[in-house]
Amino acid sequence: MTTIKKAYASATDEIIRTLEILVSGADPIRICTGFVDRLLTLEDDTEAEFIAGPLSIKRPSKSASGQQTLSLSIANVTSQGQEAIEAALESGEEVPVIYREYLASDLSAPATNPYRMTLRGGGFQGIMIQIEAGYFDLLNTQWPRRRYTADDFPGLRYI
Repeated sequence: MTTIKKAYASATDEIIRTLEILVSGADPIRICTGFVDRLLTLEDDTEAEFIAGPLSIKRPSKSASGQQTLSLSIANVTSQGQEAIEAALESGEEVPVIYREYLASDLSAPATNPYRMTLRGGGFQGIMIQIEAGYFDLLNTQWPRRRYTADDFPGLRYI
């Protein structure tokens, strides 16, 4: 049984949920649940400060649909964070979103493997932001990935 499953079963340890949004050209946005800012160790053994705040996370359902989406709400978003997220949504670039779970008794590493997703959309309502992030979209991926066209392979023109 994994450490996180033991914590869920015994309910003796606090589970700290964290969210990291890596916007290009801006500082990473790092938020954790609770009332205390925390210095947490990431999976690559670097430490990062996570700011405590109201964070509501709906984890993706485990299904074979191919569309697994993480829905989250963050309250009390500062103007700097709002500007960074708005710029990321408008740019159309791929913005990584990483969700981690820690145990309060062991902040040296995440208790589970992190969920790595990309930002798919979001919206603002006052000081509240609602974001959707999802995994790699396997259903809408072309196969084979590499297309053999005359631009890449000029000899195909004569076949």
